[in-house]
Amino acid sequence: MRKKYVALTSEEWVRQNFVAWLVNEKKYPAGLIAIEKELVLNDMKKRFDIVVFNSQFVPSLLVECKAPEVKITQKSFDQVARYNMTLKVKYLVVTNGMMHYCCYIDQQKGEFSFLDHVPDFDKLF
Repeated sequence: MRKKYVALTSEEWVRQNFVAWLVNEKKYPAGLIAIEKELVLNDMKKRFDIVVFNSQFVPSLLVECKAPEVKITQKSFDQVARYNMTLKVKYLVVTNGMMHYCCYIDQQKGEFSFLDHVPDFDKLF
């Protein structure tokens, strides 16, 4: 999807497989998925792993990928939450390829709730 070769690290394996799962199983349009793009957070350049846009190109789902051997901790959620300060998506996902955690963010209420699944593309909006 990135139209370039990248080293197949453990984290890259998770990223590529998660994107394939989003496209093939959850019916996310490949053209609305951005991979490893830069964002600026508090004057610092950061890179997110995966962002899915809606049909109006508004960021809607943010995914943070970790290598399979990396345990998902509060630190992982803190990282994706910091990125979301800029993107303001409705859904956050943290995955290490073995475990996936998804939560819905209600920006107006400042609340979040964990979901038992990643929503299909047509359910994001």
